[in-house]
Amino acid sequence: MENDWTKIRTYNNAIESEIVKQMLEEHGLKAVLLNKQDSSYLFGRIELYVPQEEVQEAESLINDYGATSQNPTDAD
Repeated sequence: MENDWTKIRTYNNAIESEIVKQMLEEHGLKAVLLNKQDSSYLFGRIELYVPQEEVQEAESLINDYGATSQNPTDAD
């Protein structure tokens, strides 16, 4: 059960990823950011994960609010 998190977005921008995470949490969804950026040079990706059972609702909310990402279908 603990491992049922799904990556739904990948961001380059830390601010954008945090805004989307907060929006999901305001709607009662769980969301976690995994920051893979290098702290010295700020390159890399930030991945947004939600529980498997909340993927569809999270996707719908993100699309409704017009949030974008570099790889919106990247879920590997």
